[in-house]
Amino acid sequence: MAEPRFSFSIAATDGRARTGTIAMRRGEIRTPAFMPVGTAATVKAMKPAEVRETGAEIILGNTYHLMLRPGAERVAKLGGLHKFMGWKRPILTDSGGYQVMSLSELTKVSEEGVAFASHLDGSRHMLSPERSMEIQRLLGSDIVMAFDQLVKTTDTAEAQTAAMERSMRWARRSRDAFDAGGEHAAGAALFGIQQGGLDEGLRKASADALREIGFDGYAVGGLAVGEGQEAMFACLDFAPVQLPEEAPRYLMGVGKPDDIVGAVERGIDMFDCVLPTRSGRTGQAFTWDGPINIRNAKFAEDETALDPDSPTAGWSKAYLHHLVRSGEILGAMLMTEHNLWFYQRLMDGLRGAIDEGRLGNFAAAFRARYRKG
Repeated sequence: MAEPRFSFSIAATDGRARTGTIAMRRGEIRTPAFMPVGTAATVKAMKPAEVRETGAEIILGNTYHLMLRPGAERVAKLGGLHKFMGWKRPILTDSGGYQVMSLSELTKVSEEGVAFASHLDGSRHMLSPERSMEIQRLLGSDIVMAFDQLVKTTDTAEAQTAAMERSMRWARRSRDAFDAGGEHAAGAALFGIQQGGLDEGLRKASADALREIGFDGYAVGGLAVGEGQEAMFACLDFAPVQLPEEAPRYLMGVGKPDDIVGAVERGIDMFDCVLPTRSGRTGQAFTWDGPINIRNAKFAEDETALDPDSPTAGWSKAYLHHLVRSGEILGAMLMTEHNLWFYQRLMDGLRGAIDEGRLGNFAAAFRARYRKG
C-alpha cells in the first residue's frame, strides 16, 4: 500500500475543539499539534533527537532565512532539508512572507511579489508566489505554505482589503506553481492562508476564495502581530469556522500557553511559535504555575526542579539560575528542552481532554493555576 501523501481524520470533538491525525509519508501528526520552530534548519540549542523526545512530531523551517543562508539550491544539492538537518519526520515550511515584511529593508510590494534587501548583507531579492514554491520544493518540505501579503491589523481598511485580495491572487499562483512541482508535489501538501485582519467580512471573503482554489489545509494568518489576546480570540470566534471543517486549521505564530488553550477551544488544530525556544535562551521557563524568570535571585538556592517530570528534573532551579546568569550554553539547552517538553505536555493534556469530553474543565483549571502563578 502506498504511503499517504496527506490525509486528515477527526477522531473526537468537544464543542468546536477536535482531535485528529494528519498522515503523511514521513509520519503521523496528532492534533492539536505544536510545531517547534527550526528557523535556520535547527531548533536552536537542541539536537533533532532531543526535539523528538519532547514529543514533537513535526517542526517548522523558514523559507526566508534558508533562501538567504545557506541557500535553497545548496540545501537541495546536499540532499534536502530533512537530510541536511537530520530530522526524519515531517517539516512544514512557511512561505517567507512574514519575514520579508518584518525583517527586510527597502521592501517593495507589487503584483509580481516582494522585492527586498537581505537583512544579512543588503543583497537584493525578489520573492514571488512562484519563487516561494520553488524554494520550498528545493528544501523538500512536507507541508508547503502559500505565499501571502501580511499587513498590520492597525492598517487602514483599504490597505487590509487590498492585501487580502492580493493574497488570494497569490494563493492561486501558489497553487499552480506547487502543482507544477512534479515529484515533490506528488508527495507533499499545500496549505492556503486566510487573511483579512480582524474584519469578519474580509475573513469570509478570503475563506471563500481559498475554498474555491482548494488546499490540503488552511491557516489563519495575520494574527498574533500585536493586537492582543482579546482581539485575537474575538477573531478566532468566527475565522476558523469559515474554513473547511474537514481540513486542518493552523494558527500561525501562536503562541503563549494560554493563547493555545483558547485557540484550541475555538477549533484550531496546529500551532507554531518561537516562544518556548527563545524564552529558554533568555531565562524564562514555562510551568503549570505560570512562567518564571530563572534569573531572579530567589532561585539562587532553590533546590527544586522546574517540574518533577521534566527531562531537566535532574537539575535544580539553583543550577539553572547559575548557568543562565553565567551565560553558559548548557543553560540555554536545558531551559529550551524543558520549555519544548512543557508545550508538548500541554498538547497531550488538551488532546486527552477533548477525547474524554472534558475540555471545558481542563481549560478552566489550567487557566486558574497558570494565571495565579
